[in-house]
Amino acid sequence: MAAIAYSVAFEGIEARLVEVQCAASPGLPGFAIVGLPDKAVSEARERVKAAFAALSIALPNKRLTVNLSPADLPKEGSHFDLPIALAVLAALEIIPAEELSRCVCLGELALDGRLVAVAGGLPAAMAAAEDDRALICPKACGPEAAWVDAVPVIAPASLREVVDHLTDRSPLSRAAPGMIGDAPASGCLSEVRGQERAKRALEIAAAGRHHLLMVGPPGAGKSMLAARLPGLMPPLTPVEALETSMIHSLAGTLEDGGISRRAPFCEPHHTASMAAIVGGGRGARPGQISLAHNGVLFMDEFPEFPRQVLETLRQPIETGEVVVARANAHIRYPCRFLLIAAANPCRCGHLADAAQACSRAPNCGADYMGRISGPLMDRFDLRLEVPAVSFTDLELPPAGESSARIAARVAAAREIQRRRFRDTPRIRANADASGSLLDEIAAPDSEGRALIVKAADRLGLTARGYHRILRTARSIADLEGSETVRVPHLAEAISYRLAFVSGG
Repeated sequence: MAAIAYSVAFEGIEARLVEVQCAASPGLPGFAIVGLPDKAVSEARERVKAAFAALSIALPNKRLTVNLSPADLPKEGSHFDLPIALAVLAALEIIPAEELSRCVCLGELALDGRLVAVAGGLPAAMAAAEDDRALICPKACGPEAAWVDAVPVIAPASLREVVDHLTDRSPLSRAAPGMIGDAPASGCLSEVRGQERAKRALEIAAAGRHHLLMVGPPGAGKSMLAARLPGLMPPLTPVEALETSMIHSLAGTLEDGGISRRAPFCEPHHTASMAAIVGGGRGARPGQISLAHNGVLFMDEFPEFPRQVLETLRQPIETGEVVVARANAHIRYPCRFLLIAAANPCRCGHLADAAQACSRAPNCGADYMGRISGPLMDRFDLRLEVPAVSFTDLELPPAGESSARIAARVAAAREIQRRRFRDTPRIRANADASGSLLDEIAAPDSEGRALIVKAADRLGLTARGYHRILRTARSIADLEGSETVRVPHLAEAISYRLAFVSGG
């Protein structure tokens, strides 16, 4: 008898339905898995045999053939253990095949029959809902998968519980969604002494999702400023929270099954590999730029990252997605992030201090910042020199606006943009606007046009630089609640392009 179970294969954040077919036929006893399985899937037969032995189920003296269809789609991951085991049980008429065919299954089997958590519970639930099937997954995966209301999610702890559920001996109730995780932001911006211009730049960056580069000596507070940016970001919309959670579910970093509306904050080390930053490696997993989707990507010691990694960021910054190319597939991941980069002015970090600078100053500064190419530098809307903080500033009590007060202005500006772009779902912030839409929402008056033309001549602006100034000015105007972009807004936006003019 042939039986069919259903599982999924992941392509980016998409989950494709896979038929797990099992046939028990006469012949020499054996257990074969075909259909382009990887090593983890091929090893499933040993885990299935051990789990059956733990349940006192003996395999018959027949040839068992498991086919994963479509056969030309690569199958990767240990989550195929459970559907393979259930297909075998259905072929042996231990569980009803008809009941099994109404479910999508995933989960890794321990040798004692327990179900071990796997990545991808949330995308699998989405695929099950689209195909009008229930989802059976490990108990640890139930809270995240249950956020998809359209699909019944059953989350057993062991293979025995699955068998009892499918045979109606002990039916399981639907899993409950996990609690929404909203961890508090780390620190308040008022704790940062001085650096008022940097605080203003962070506010503008958060308001319109504008990329920011901070350059200053060690100890100036660049990392401290960046760490407080999440406290300025508005909560994710339900759509954004689902998108972000699906990526984290695939990466196996979704904590306790909770879907968080807090914007993610990723800070990879400068020794991270290309696959870790952009995505790839075994299974073409999402990288840090995708894990930071709808959130913040903080890259400290920016020039110290490998040149190849830095240059790879150029296209994702523009398109909001990254393609991980493989010989047999092209995997797309969304990566619409806010990039905050921090750097020392030179390798020793004391270029502006003649008493501490190295003997190669100022050439060492030009060489160090030269690691950031002109086209990449051109993609930073805001460029900022962060000066050292004096001891007198450190002795002052905390002053300035709190993160909560600034966050309220940012939320108001984001709400203006949400209404502005409600008919263009792919555009969610001013940083995404381009073409005729940008001309419509940020067109300067005659005085403003004269100012920006003068700035373009002085700075040697590229077309990209010109458009980025308009986007930044639009965000500054939104923070003030202004319907039009005026000269002060343009002047402030231009001032953030004056640093590192040689970069573009």
